[in-house]
Amino acid sequence: MTSYLKNTPDRDGFFGDYGGAELPPPLVPHFKEIREAYDRISRSAEFIRDLRYVRKHFQGRPTPISYLKNISDSLGGAQIYAKREDLNHTGAHKLNHCMAEALLAKHMGKTKLMAETGAGQHGVALATAAAYFGMECEIHMGEIDIEKEAPNVTRMKLLGATVVPVGFGGRSLKEAVDSAFQSYVPQADKALFAIGSVVGPHPFPMMVRDFQHVVGVEAREQFLDMVGVLPDIVTACVGGGSNAMGLFSGFIDDEGVALYGVEPLGTSSKLGEHAATITYGVDGDIHGFRTLVLQDEAGEPAPVHTIASGLDYPGVGPEHAYLKKTGRVNYTAADDKEALAAFFALSRQEGIIPALESAHAVAFAMREAPKHPGKAILLNLSGRGDKDIDFVVENFGVGEA
Repeated sequence: MTSYLKNTPDRDGFFGDYGGAELPPPLVPHFKEIREAYDRISRSAEFIRDLRYVRKHFQGRPTPISYLKNISDSLGGAQIYAKREDLNHTGAHKLNHCMAEALLAKHMGKTKLMAETGAGQHGVALATAAAYFGMECEIHMGEIDIEKEAPNVTRMKLLGATVVPVGFGGRSLKEAVDSAFQSYVPQADKALFAIGSVVGPHPFPMMVRDFQHVVGVEAREQFLDMVGVLPDIVTACVGGGSNAMGLFSGFIDDEGVALYGVEPLGTSSKLGEHAATITYGVDGDIHGFRTLVLQDEAGEPAPVHTIASGLDYPGVGPEHAYLKKTGRVNYTAADDKEALAAFFALSRQEGIIPALESAHAVAFAMREAPKHPGKAILLNLSGRGDKDIDFVVENFGVGEA
């Protein structure tokens, strides 16, 4: 690992002012157990051997980098490349940490995996991991997202998971997390809560980043082999932020590489009409950790909106809040219209249908490319758009021919 990753977070799980673990007393011993097990097991030769086997022979890693020649030529300026996490088994980066969390749970003697999901990619990945390791699986998902992401709900059920609809509050990702935590407390002795991003109480922001680090390690080596130099700009979408931290972690010590996280601007900058937490949030607490949070007038997590279900969270990973404060990562946003235009552009011009989440990073790369002739942009294509095609076609048609 690089020096940054070795030194961050501190032993209490803080990235500067952000992170930590603010837990109700019943959960303290369970999260302590997870932290100690991770420290011990993740450094064992047996765990590393098993994880490498799974990644190569089940997930299909390494995933390739694709040169997006047609889009690059049409835009002029920078050359655009994509790290193809959409080709990871189950169609997104999520399986990288789900298989590792399941393997950790197995080593801990757990028999069940539990989680929340927004777009359903984490739910599908965890259900896949549970099936692979012969474990029970319980997934909590907001009713709005269940309707929007029906293909992934079907996949979870086919894989043997119990899908729990969440019908209170905004009926989306935040409420799915609330519901999953409530269900987890009485089952903590036998279950592992497999948090789906670099969020939550310590050790999950660190642990999920470490499990996603494989994306950055592969991408750095592949890009050097492919192009001969490092990319000038590396970018990824940010909701909770796991795909971004996975890619960024491979380049974070390379001062000449500019890192850009792309948040969902939704339909406007008005509170409740976007999910751009880093851009508009304030310091606060959510789901057991300190980070930037979109808050209403009462100081509670605010309603959010984005076309991409996997990005509709009023908080963000604490490491992203820290990297924003230190200035190592630049954060910007793309709105629903830009993401949708990028979704159609990548589909029509490159033969790749991206997830709406990933389309935010594509939109940023397309926006920036004309400004940077002679440069190279590497984006994380964090997931494929199979899950989104019914929603897109029903609401926006099939795009221009």
